[in-house]
Amino acid sequence: MSRRRPRLIAVDGANGRALVTAAQRMAHEDQLSRWDASGLFEQLVMNGDDISTTSPRLLLLLYAADLAFRLRWEIEPALAEGRQVVAAPYVDTAVAFGRACGFQAKWLNNLFRFARRPTERHVVTAPPARAKPMAGFIEFASTQLESVDGRALVRRTRTYLRAARGSGVRDLHSR
Repeated sequence: MSRRRPRLIAVDGANGRALVTAAQRMAHEDQLSRWDASGLFEQLVMNGDDISTTSPRLLLLLYAADLAFRLRWEIEPALAEGRQVVAAPYVDTAVAFGRACGFQAKWLNNLFRFARRPTERHVVTAPPARAKPMAGFIEFASTQLESVDGRALVRRTRTYLRAARGSGVRDLHSR
């Protein structure tokens, strides 16, 4: 029996529902790693903590912590077993969000340099839709920042994600 080589497939985008749908289609029976696997964000919401005055920097640091958890407990073990993993979202979504919030690329690259480089990178091009805040990281983050126009932030994030397409990122059109 031939064994596939382990692959990490990153699926990023600004529409959480479309992103998860596309990732599930790609994953089939492979491992799917979704944002908030650590439960950090869900616990903030469930505890009723008012984080509406939080900063984009804190949200990015929490995302990085969640990604580190996903890598340690989901992604790396599956890859070590020779399996394919689809990570939705992965680094590009958080970097695009950070750029949309005005952070320098150098700071963002340093923040996520611990993350394994994916074998493939995809961007879901579906436009943002009205969704529950926990549908995806971008929806969650844009609803938590009281001092920011959430829709404008999502549009700017999509602009940065579209710019990433030129560097070996494939488009995924949601159906």
